Amino acid sequence: METEQHELYEYARKRLKQKKGLYFHFVLLILGSIFLFIANHFLIFGITSNWCVWVITFWIFLFILHFIKVYITDRFMNKNWEREQINRLVAKQQIKIDQLQTQLEEDSTKNLL
Repeated sequence: METEQHELYEYARKRLKQKKGLYFHFVLLILGSIFLFIANHFLIFGITSNWCVWVITFWIFLFILHFIKVYITDRFMNKNWEREQINRLVAKQQIKIDQLQTQLEEDSTKNLL
């Protein structure tokens, strides 16, 4: 019982840390985008194109990947999902072992006759 509560606590702590990291990434994206926009339009780098748009677009793409990882992938593929997958694979292996053992016993009885 205590181990289960500890696992729930650890899962909640991990999820909170992931969400906190995502929120920090969002704030950094906003502040960084503002800085890049100002740097592109008010500072002279000798480049006349809107390079900040490409950098910000790439950064938004990375943020979307981070969002998907935190709110979609890690939400459904947690410890319970892992445990279910392991149990399913172990059950499949046990069925195969049982089938092989039955086949081996049948073969050995045939050879004795």
